[in-house]
Amino acid sequence: MTQPFELPHFYMPYPARLNPHLDDARSHSTAWAREMGMLEGSGIWDQADLEAHDYGLLCAYTHPDCDGPALSLITDWYVWVFFFDDHFLDMFKRTPDRVAGKAHLDRLPLFMPLDPGAPVPEPENPVEAGLADLWARTVPAMSADWRRRFAVATEHLLNESMWELSNINEGRIANPVEYIEMRRKVGGAPWSAGLVEYATAEVPASVAESRPLRVLMETFSDAVHLRNDLFSYQREVEEEGENSNGVLVLERFFGCATQEAAETVNDVLTSRLHQFEHTALTEVPAVALEKGLRPDEVAAVAAYTKGLQDWQSGGHEWHLRSSRYMNQGARSETPWRVPSGPGTSAADVRALLASAGAERLRAYTHVPYQKVGPSLLPDFHMPFPLELSPHVDASRRNLLTWCHTMGILGEGVWDEDKLAAYDLALCSAGLDPDATPEALDLSAQWLAWGTYGDDYYPLVYGHRRDLAAARLTTARLSQCMSVAGEPGIVPVNAMERGLVDLWTRTTAPMSAEQRQTLKAAVDVMTESWVWELSNQLQHRVPDPVDYLEMRRATFGSDLTLSMCRMGQGPAVPPEVYRTGPVRSLENAAIDYACLLNDVFSYQKEIEYEGEIHNAILVVQNFFGVDYPAALAVVHDLMTQRMQQFEHVIAHELPVLYDDFQLSEEARAAMDHYVLDLQNWLAGILNWHREVDRYKAEWLAGRAHGFVPGQTPGRLQPAG
Repeated sequence: MTQPFELPHFYMPYPARLNPHLDDARSHSTAWAREMGMLEGSGIWDQADLEAHDYGLLCAYTHPDCDGPALSLITDWYVWVFFFDDHFLDMFKRTPDRVAGKAHLDRLPLFMPLDPGAPVPEPENPVEAGLADLWARTVPAMSADWRRRFAVATEHLLNESMWELSNINEGRIANPVEYIEMRRKVGGAPWSAGLVEYATAEVPASVAESRPLRVLMETFSDAVHLRNDLFSYQREVEEEGENSNGVLVLERFFGCATQEAAETVNDVLTSRLHQFEHTALTEVPAVALEKGLRPDEVAAVAAYTKGLQDWQSGGHEWHLRSSRYMNQGARSETPWRVPSGPGTSAADVRALLASAGAERLRAYTHVPYQKVGPSLLPDFHMPFPLELSPHVDASRRNLLTWCHTMGILGEGVWDEDKLAAYDLALCSAGLDPDATPEALDLSAQWLAWGTYGDDYYPLVYGHRRDLAAARLTTARLSQCMSVAGEPGIVPVNAMERGLVDLWTRTTAPMSAEQRQTLKAAVDVMTESWVWELSNQLQHRVPDPVDYLEMRRATFGSDLTLSMCRMGQGPAVPPEVYRTGPVRSLENAAIDYACLLNDVFSYQKEIEYEGEIHNAILVVQNFFGVDYPAALAVVHDLMTQRMQQFEHVIAHELPVLYDDFQLSEEARAAMDHYVLDLQNWLAGILNWHREVDRYKAEWLAGRAHGFVPGQTPGRLQPAG
């Protein structure tokens, strides 16, 4: 069969190595699969299928240094996960039978108890039998923290198969952002990262949830999955009718040919590997120092990082050899490793190194302060009507008084003119049109505090190139928020005074658990400002995927969502908010709002502030296109995210309500939450259109720098 496209050159600078215990793992996994009922008689595989797939070779390449028993156990896990995938395809995707598929998935977590001594049900099929056996053999060697994380990754891998099934039923192809997020769960690479810990060293719990370790896992995941999408396109898309494939997603999003989509997928794959390396070399050492890791813990993180790297090179080598994938014409030698020997041209070596260097350095070559304005504004897709609070004028007056009281207008970053131009009370009036006057004031003040902090970090700490002071400020802001009545710090500046005041008034009626949730949301936002500052000091335009995901944090999205959720009361079970459809709904809304802000603020950020954190600039830098072309990509993505938001409301939430058997009260609360998000979207668009903050004529008359001890004022006309 002719391949649908030519496989691209893959960035893979590390040589694959083979575990010497390969033969033992192969023979063990074959016997184990037969014992679990996965071979003859299963209707899914026979021994010839298993031998052709050669999961022993996969694991021997991806885990080259572990001992024989560990390699055999890990190989059994991969036999199980690929059998699960093929079994689910045959039993539930081909049919398609959503009800039976959900019933099948609902039983599987019962075989992964966090307490190793807890009883499990009697297995009813090979998938259940294999999971029960593997869990019992694996978890005694690992901590409770690892068990929890690995169980969650396994459940995500299993449960998000329903997302794929629903999309197949509807003939729906995901948008790129949705696809990357969901593919991590469906594709199982976070699950694979857990097995890397088993094979190498367990990550210390104190850093396991930190951004650097999360980014290592996510970049590892994205690269593994995108590589698999390239090799498996023919089997998945052309033979099995799958629509969860990155090449297909980009074909549809860009309206381009398959070959071009494949090359773009490979560009994203390369970018994710560069992000992995950047994180490993810069952010991981910093978090190790920040958390005070012991030498043995630092060594464990290093071994885990190397294990992820080994998986990348080993997984690539396996794809080149497995009969499961299209790999005709794939190059067994990567062009990224310098060739040697007779016939090697020095010019060839220089060309390869120049190409690799150009890809890596493009993130650092943006020229700031280019004249780009005024910002181009497309026709935004906004299906929800605007409503405004009648208390907006009083809230404006009260916000001015509050900012003066807190000292926000006296530190050289904001003045009254800026505050008026930003009109944050108007934003609150659209976000929560039914708010009481007191609630509207509190909302506007939270928005002012967050916007002020977002302006303060780059102007003050960026101006001084003082990352250490920014980290100290962030740590002190976290200490301003008392969860269980512990004494807080004495505020010494406007940001701290403002946060202490807002925290005290907001959390007075809250439980300790609600306070912890809110504190975590604020911490995510303030820590993301340090991430932005670090990029600013390196003059580094972020990787597209990393940018979109961190943009949610810099925009304060978790803070907004936590407050919206708390307004619904206890009727909605917390586990409902953790489901795929609700997270998909929220992320679609958040991304629309973040990208909307980037469209309006392009001139402000690029021309006047020398910023690098803007989606349009990220697209320009990554694809090498001009402003209008990049804007078109961002606008298309915005539109698709809004359409996804509407799709979840119409198609996924009703099914979710039934799956959880929600009461009428809970359904009404969820419907009100959806309305809050709709108001949030309509209110944010209206605010951006109305305020002076992003308008060319206002921007031209303002000083945009920071003068310590001096409040920036109006620029005087030249001459």
